[in-house]
Amino acid sequence: MHRRLFHTSTILFILFISTLLYSCKQKEKTEEVETVDTTTAILKKALTFYASFDTSVDADFALGDGRMYTVPNRQARDSAKVGLHKPDIQRADGKGKYDAGLVFTKRSPGYIYYSSEKNIVYNTENWSASISFWLRLDPATDLEPGYCDPIQITDVGYNDAGIWVDFTKENPRDFRLGVIGDRDVWNPNPEGPDNENPIFNARLTGVKNPPFSRDSWTHVLINLSGLNTENGEASLYLNGEHQGTRSHIDTPFTWDYPLSNIYLGLGYIGLMDELSIFNRALTETEIKALNSLDKGVQTLLE
Repeated sequence: MHRRLFHTSTILFILFISTLLYSCKQKEKTEEVETVDTTTAILKKALTFYASFDTSVDADFALGDGRMYTVPNRQARDSAKVGLHKPDIQRADGKGKYDAGLVFTKRSPGYIYYSSEKNIVYNTENWSASISFWLRLDPATDLEPGYCDPIQITDVGYNDAGIWVDFTKENPRDFRLGVIGDRDVWNPNPEGPDNENPIFNARLTGVKNPPFSRDSWTHVLINLSGLNTENGEASLYLNGEHQGTRSHIDTPFTWDYPLSNIYLGLGYIGLMDELSIFNRALTETEIKALNSLDKGVQTLLE
């Protein structure tokens, strides 16, 4: 009789512990889902621009002008055409991270861009933002000689209130983040090419042997905070992992805002997809969440 009672008590205790563990696991799963949903909602609120390239080169979501433009050179703004008009760049189905994407096939004259106005929330006193996109290429074999900027955001050029990432001009190629303030402040007495100037190079955050490949997509995220203050910061993330931060950026970034643009694929050869911009610097949790969205940024709009 005592053995039966002991056996029954043991079974009940095991059932109780099993039920308790199951409840804890279900609670953890629920909390994880709630955390993901909360992060997604917060990211959606911060979104200012998104181009998936799935059905068009125009943005899926934009606070400003969402149309893509093509221009023969930066000075020929009056000659800009709406749409994609460079034969060496195509929007191709099945070539993107999730569906369609942009395919850059060779280095050639001309530029494609989106307007920065309202799509990037620029501020002359305290400016923060995040820029996110995906690349797929083998830098050593796909790129032609010379510097290559997959993205460049400026009203003048790379060396004057410019924000960009680039591959260096020779193999093995480094991948660098440039956040370069007003040229007349950081280099008032220029001598020689700016991109060979030690003062210029000190303003870059670089990655040697970056993890780019033809076989997989690499997520690139630029985090900007506090620009146009005495303590601005710029950070680079690849595949959700922090690669470096430049702190104490005190050089001003002065834009003629309506003339500033988001240029894509300057000298770039490879695939690009999922360009999105947010109105503040993202946290590391948000960056990892953005990096792992099942359907990309489109998830935020559903």
